[in-house]
Amino acid sequence: MDRGAIAGLPWPPGYDEALRDALLRAYDEPGRGYHDRTHLCEVLARLAELGVDDGAVVLAAWFHDAVYDGAGDDEERSAAWAESALSDEPDLAAEVGRLVRLTATHRPEPGDVAGAALCDADLAILAAGPERYATYTAGVRTEYAHVPDADFRAGRRAVLDGLLAKEHLFETEDGRARWERAARANLRRELDRLR
Repeated sequence: MDRGAIAGLPWPPGYDEALRDALLRAYDEPGRGYHDRTHLCEVLARLAELGVDDGAVVLAAWFHDAVYDGAGDDEERSAAWAESALSDEPDLAAEVGRLVRLTATHRPEPGDVAGAALCDADLAILAAGPERYATYTAGVRTEYAHVPDADFRAGRRAVLDGLLAKEHLFETEDGRARWERAARANLRRELDRLR
């Protein structure tokens, strides 16, 4: 995604554009195969499709993969950045941090409308068309280039099996209606290729 796309990204009014630019630089860091600016744009677009414009959820989308280096605590460090950057609004900082942490498991509590929306927007890539889904899976492999093929395939199969075992991939009714069927079909096809 080019720098010209910045203008189309929803950034809550009243928040420092220097922070927005720092987040964009983070998403543009080398080595990101999938968790990059394109992913950020897609998550923000999926939130819009779900009709979500709540400032905390939008900010959480911006922060949710701000730190991504495969160290295993990326969501925690992204949440900590959000809490630090938004510390002048403690309630907002706590909510954004909470939402960012949810993207590690994609398991919001029942009734967590904001968490469900963010998790659904983050997972909506699973329902992408064939070309975009192929680009997504190639990007994931790039991010795990340090993992030997056999280990990656076994790990990826475990992830896909875990997703397919869930009663619903998407937490919101709208998300299920929009993406559930296509996502499950994509996951099954990918799993077949990995066997």
